[in-house]
Amino acid sequence: MAGRGATVLLTVATALSSATTVAAAPDAPRKCPVRAYRVACVDLTRQLTWVQKGENVVYGPVPVRTGGPGYRTRTGWHKIFWKHRNHWSTLYDTPMPYSQFFSGGQAFHAVDDDITSGEGSYGCVNMRPADARALWGFLKEGDRVYVWGRKPGT
Repeated sequence: MAGRGATVLLTVATALSSATTVAAAPDAPRKCPVRAYRVACVDLTRQLTWVQKGENVVYGPVPVRTGGPGYRTRTGWHKIFWKHRNHWSTLYDTPMPYSQFFSGGQAFHAVDDDITSGEGSYGCVNMRPADARALWGFLKEGDRVYVWGRKPGT
């Protein structure tokens, strides 16, 4: 019986180690710049976002949905300049809970629909509600955002 228990424990430890490795290294292609301060990284190609400080991942990675054809999410360096918990888009007449604006009208925010469906957003970084709420509590105005890549199909 001790042999079976040890096998189960080893299997669980291996699974946890694999999960930790994936979470600790979302930037395998090394596209998100390493800085001493926090950087919210948005990988358009893989539709992932996370936050890193130095080489340490401190939030995520989580799946996202970014700009669709004709509405690309702008690449490059940005800064969180405004946060609004219960934002309503007057341009698209839709709720944008947990909005964190980083490039003009483009923001991280929650959506109620499936982020894996549809062609994409109007340029925002759409997130599942729980992920957007967690990121809301983590990022502050002034934190940096780096966006790179190209969403498949755009």
